[in-house]
Amino acid sequence: MRVDSHQHFWHYHPLRDAWIADEMAVLKRDFLPADLLPELRGNGVDACVAVQADQSEDETRFLLDLAEKHREIAGVVGWANLLDENVEERLEYFSQFRKLRGFRHIVQAEADDGFLMRKEFLRGVGMLSRFGFTYDILIYARHLPVANQFVQQFPDQKFVLDHIGKPQIKARELHEWSRGIRAIAKHPNVWCKVSGLVTEADWKRWTPDDFRPYLDVVFEAFGIERLMFGSDWPVCLVGGTYARVKAIVEDYTQSFPAIDKEKIFGRNAVRFYGLAA
Repeated sequence: MRVDSHQHFWHYHPLRDAWIADEMAVLKRDFLPADLLPELRGNGVDACVAVQADQSEDETRFLLDLAEKHREIAGVVGWANLLDENVEERLEYFSQFRKLRGFRHIVQAEADDGFLMRKEFLRGVGMLSRFGFTYDILIYARHLPVANQFVQQFPDQKFVLDHIGKPQIKARELHEWSRGIRAIAKHPNVWCKVSGLVTEADWKRWTPDDFRPYLDVVFEAFGIERLMFGSDWPVCLVGGTYARVKAIVEDYTQSFPAIDKEKIFGRNAVRFYGLAA
């Protein structure tokens, strides 16, 4: 099964979705399964994992409802308030939904660069594994040292780093990000999504060669077994079509053995999230 491990759906709302700036105007509309499914079929992808974009339980229920109606949505990464003192009760409630595979918090938007190490947050994340939930780490490159400290607290928790840790590709910053990636990749319970590349590059003038140094690092650091392709659709549309985004990873892995490509483009996502084949 070929799986897109990272994409989003939303009914656009200008206040809730204020993160969509004017230069991202292509995203200022609804994006729903009817828009995505033709892209999946046209690019030979069988299923996807829908990831939260809004920090509310309504968002989680919205994605779960879409997943129940569309078999192509194989899993959901939702949101729950992991800081809440009643987080265990909320996780128990959400554990009844078979397609809910994990949770995410938009840490990159937090004013506190040390947010991941907040006592209340650590307590909430510490409860995920008992319910079989994964956790998606969404951060900027500058947060990698703190993220490394964070994952050290939970050797039995399954983590995946979204968007290869969001390096500043447009600025060609490589050194500090690379050091952070190599450190966090030493933890065998941390995986990485090969996603979100074009959004960190020059949206209008990027070339596939811009990404090669960054792909070299994550492929060396994480290895084939812990990497998974994600489109980051529709956010990727600020820099390229679904096909162009997928082609970046396809071209990079062109000479790889077929079994390795199968892992990157599906098997690893199935294994990490425990998706039904």
